[in-house]
Amino acid sequence: MRQAKIERITRETEVRLTLDLDGPTGGKIASGLPFLDHMLEQLVRHGRFRLDLDARGDLEVDVHHLVEDVGIALGMALERALGDRVGLERYASAFAPMDETLVHVVLDFSGRPYLAFAPESADVEGAAGGVNVYHLREFLRGLVNHAGLTLHLRVLAGREAHHVIEASFKALARALHAATRVTRDDLPSSKGVL
Repeated sequence: MRQAKIERITRETEVRLTLDLDGPTGGKIASGLPFLDHMLEQLVRHGRFRLDLDARGDLEVDVHHLVEDVGIALGMALERALGDRVGLERYASAFAPMDETLVHVVLDFSGRPYLAFAPESADVEGAAGGVNVYHLREFLRGLVNHAGLTLHLRVLAGREAHHVIEASFKALARALHAATRVTRDDLPSSKGVL
């Protein structure tokens, strides 16, 4: 059973989530930030897993803490759900277009956290529901650091924040689905450890 339950409580946020990589697609998502909920729903639908999330944060201060901490909790859940990673496909890449926008995600469940994403080079304008590409970077940073994931995200086209962020979540979802499949009997590493 590739499942995990995470509870992360700080002075700024409370995040409770349950992840099932092989469960029926869907779940209940409630963060108090409608745009983040919309993005997580895209992640679930296109990643084809189940996520139940109940989160709240100090949105009166900014959306940053909540977005980052949801990324951290999701990364922790992925790490636990993947277990020893025996049989894991490990690598994946995916493109996602959205109108004028095109995003490419490449990832590796290597056990070595690394994020290659520079929002300033993407030249993206504005925000969507209070979320901008810098918040996307912090979500991804929390995710990779706690999942032991190497992730490269490139914005190949697009400048409008909503489209860039949504295409990023969709490309991430498709790559996560492919990389977390069990496709072999051994550990996908010549080192014998991930």
